[in-house]
This record gives sequence, C-alpha cells and structure tokens, in this order.
Amino acid sequence: MGKFSYQERQAKIKTYFDRTAADAWSKLTSDAKVSRIRETVRAGRDDMRGTLLSWLPADLTGKRLLDAGCGTGLLAIEAARRGAEVIAIDVAPTLIDIARERMPSDLGAGSINFQAGDMLDPAHGQFDYVVAMDSLIHYRPEDAVKVLAGLAQRTNSSIVFTFAPRTVPLTLMLAIGRLFPRSDRSPAIEPVSEKAMRKRIAADDELQGWDAQRTRRIILGFYMSQALELVRQG
Repeated sequence: MGKFSYQERQAKIKTYFDRTAADAWSKLTSDAKVSRIRETVRAGRDDMRGTLLSWLPADLTGKRLLDAGCGTGLLAIEAARRGAEVIAIDVAPTLIDIARERMPSDLGAGSINFQAGDMLDPAHGQFDYVVAMDSLIHYRPEDAVKVLAGLAQRTNSSIVFTFAPRTVPLTLMLAIGRLFPRSDRSPAIEPVSEKAMRKRIAADDELQGWDAQRTRRIILGFYMSQALELVRQG
C-alpha cells in the first residue's frame, strides 16, 4: 500500500468528521429529526448494520471484535450485547467522544473500548472478527485491499466490510457533489465494482487463504453501499 496515500486520505477523513460533519453525524446516528435525504441514509445504514451483524455469530461471548471505523458506536454496542470484547476505533476523536457519551450500561457480558486512532495499529492486538462498515469507502480500492490485508494478519475468523459499488446513480451523485463548495464536501468516495474488488482480493499475496463469500448491496435513496464477507480458510 502506498503508505502516504493512505495516511493522506486518513488525515482528510479525520478533519472532515472532526470539524465539518460532527454535528450532522451525531444527529444522523440518533433519533433526532433529519431531512428526508438523511432519513434514507439513516435507514440504509440501519439495514447495512443489521446485515453485517447477521454475518457474525449470535453468541460472541469470549470473542474479540474490532469495529474499524466505529463512528458513534451503534454497531459496537450491538456486538458487545452479544458478549464480545469490542475494540472500537475511529480516526475522528469527536465521534469517539460522542460514542463514549452514548455507551449504555446494559452491555451484559460484553465490553467496549472506544479509541481514537488508526484501525491498522498493531497495538490493538489480535481479533476473532473485524467489521469495517463504510470506513473503507473513502480509500482508493488498492489501498482498501491493503487495509484488509493488514487487518487479516490479526484476524482469526472473518472480516466483514463495505465498499462503494460502481453504479450509474452513485456516479451521478458524486458528480453533483463536486458542485458543492469544497468546505462542504465529504472526503471523496472511491467506487469499485464487485468484480474488481474480488479480483484485487484474490490477487493480494497477503490475503491468500481468505475467501470472499457472502455479499449484499443496499441502495436506499441516497445510501449506496455493498457488503462483502472475507472468511479465513482452514
């Protein structure tokens, strides 16, 4: 992976979510009233979160799970309630602050450790499962696959993640987005086709022994994302 391109994009994402989008993201991931456009994004994200969680065991007691790009912590909470020890990482400290404030006390046997930082930091340790929901969509496909390869080195069972599917509607949305003032734009989304994503994964030496299995695309209003499951073989 071009380390510079990964770190450069990571810095832009941190700046955007810490400054420009923190309030909007806080509302989007709560029960607060939002616009109809954001309602579709909220509903799409709810559906996607449910999809990724459905690909994990119902009982995660005693398992370590990395929520890579946890945002305000909704998925981390559900995983912890299944008994997982969750390490929830996000590059934006502001979102981590919100997640900590919202963390409920009724997690049962599970736990959550919210941290601001880099999802690839080896100090986070080894995991049974990794979830990366809508956190790799801002990276170039070649960088996203290298992130997956880095995570795979510390994952025992499976990685479930999302990418931005290359579709005509998404291409049009991105083109319209470029008309907004630069200060209002989110970090660029990097669309990639499912075929290209699977091909890159299959060709990566560090992902040999991993198999791309289940997938599901969700397009709901202004939310467009596709889930893919990587399973360690043997």
